[in-house]
Amino acid sequence: MFVGTLSFDLLLGDVHSLKEKRSLVRPIVAELQRKYAVSAAEVGHQGLHRRSEIGLALVSGDAAHLTEVLDRCERLVAARPEVELLSVRRRLHGDDDD
Repeated sequence: MFVGTLSFDLLLGDVHSLKEKRSLVRPIVAELQRKYAVSAAEVGHQGLHRRSEIGLALVSGDAAHLTEVLDRCERLVAARPEVELLSVRRRLHGDDDD
């Protein structure tokens, strides 16, 4: 069994309220969940209207499949014109991890 996680640190564009922020972040989270069957949520910077952190996790029996899906998720978020991807943290855990 392999578990992979991604954490995206995002800078949002022309956003002036938390309501506007939600209208940008929710569709990204929903698209990740729908397209790639990952668990995803906004996990940080909830009180800031121009920053967001989205976290996602995926479990797979195949490390190659896990890496492929995480790569696709990263490309999806990076391609969104309304956000600037500041950083991505990727973690992979396998049965051999202590």
